[in-house]
Amino acid sequence: MGGEEQSAAAFENLAFTKIFQTFRMAIQPTKLIIAFLALALVCFAGWIMDLSNPVVARANGDTELNIYMVNPERVQTFVENYKETGQATGLFSTLWHFAAGKFQDTLDSLFALNLTAVAANIGEYFSAVRWAVVYHPVYCVIFFVIKLSVISIAGGSICRISALQFARGEKPGLTEALRFGTKRFGKFFLAPLVPVGITIVLGLLVFILGLVANIPRAGELIMGVFVPLALLVGALIAIVSIGTAAGFNLMFPALAFEDSDCFDAISRSFSYVYARPWRMGFYTAVAAVYGAICYTFVRFFAFLLLLAAYLCSRLGIWVHNSTDEVNKLAAIWAEPTFRNLLGPAGIAQGNWSETCAAFLVRLSLWVVVGLVVSFIISFYFSANTIIYALLRNKVDDAAFDEIYTPLDAVGAEPGGAEPEPEQSQPQSDSETEGQ
Repeated sequence: MGGEEQSAAAFENLAFTKIFQTFRMAIQPTKLIIAFLALALVCFAGWIMDLSNPVVARANGDTELNIYMVNPERVQTFVENYKETGQATGLFSTLWHFAAGKFQDTLDSLFALNLTAVAANIGEYFSAVRWAVVYHPVYCVIFFVIKLSVISIAGGSICRISALQFARGEKPGLTEALRFGTKRFGKFFLAPLVPVGITIVLGLLVFILGLVANIPRAGELIMGVFVPLALLVGALIAIVSIGTAAGFNLMFPALAFEDSDCFDAISRSFSYVYARPWRMGFYTAVAAVYGAICYTFVRFFAFLLLLAAYLCSRLGIWVHNSTDEVNKLAAIWAEPTFRNLLGPAGIAQGNWSETCAAFLVRLSLWVVVGLVVSFIISFYFSANTIIYALLRNKVDDAAFDEIYTPLDAVGAEPGGAEPEPEQSQPQSDSETEGQ
């Protein structure tokens, strides 16, 4: 008996190894398709919004963001000096290139075990987001609503597939998954917004108290009396903020596992974070390191794919381009590298056919890069779904295969139960004698 109990305890302590199922789950074609479609919609929306060119830039390539990262106080002066004479670029494309560079730098630092550099790169990314919100608030609000709408459907669908796959080994189809995310769009959309709204309302209470303090003589007395209330509100804001930041990753999986509303998803995510904070942090760290390794493998696979196609094509093309400067292939397709799958920019310009060919090649390369990014999206939602299941099992003692399905609801409805078989009637004495 003692050996069995020790084995069960050891298995429980190694429950985090279930996170290593994420790679197999993330490369599922259905999830990659959903993630790719979501990425395409978000990028298309960003490209359309970038037609307004809200970001000021100089001819040498410096933008508002570059100036902000060096010295935030110089941004306003930079905008005033170059708004009329300088160039303009899109906000989405500016953040995209900056985030892509920081993401790669973060991975390099993580593999080098330089945690200080990892934290610095993450901090610089959030600084860039802060710049966008402060200097381009309208653009950010519109884009945030579009992005959250797309993520609500795509993320909810991927979490649902992951939940069924992890809990019962089932793999719902593309239509079924998207139907689930679409029907529960409002819940997925509101789940991350409700805590933010609560924080804003609590902050307004303290703000109103500050306004009252402006009243001569009576204001400071009222302020002094209600300072304990302000401190209490501040504590609530801190609790909600920490719970939102740490529990955001669990909200979508909660809605995918449970037949609940957004308030229940928020409550579950908050309770799991505060009930098992160290376990939550450990699971997240394991998923992050494992995800970095998986991403590197996927990127390396994509690099080999592109390099093999490029080199084989290069062997068959020996003529030069129309300007007779470089090989024709080099004029339409720059050689890919591991850090830059698209290849270096600035390929030679040729005639109209070469320009069209370069565009088509570039479009195909963007599809490959998009699939790599889609894997990151799929891995993120799949890993957090598994983490939610592990925390739910630890906190609520819920079995891993316990998950809501529409069939459960149908069986519980009146008239949904199967009819009971007819019971045989006892035979009468006359019938018995006749036999």
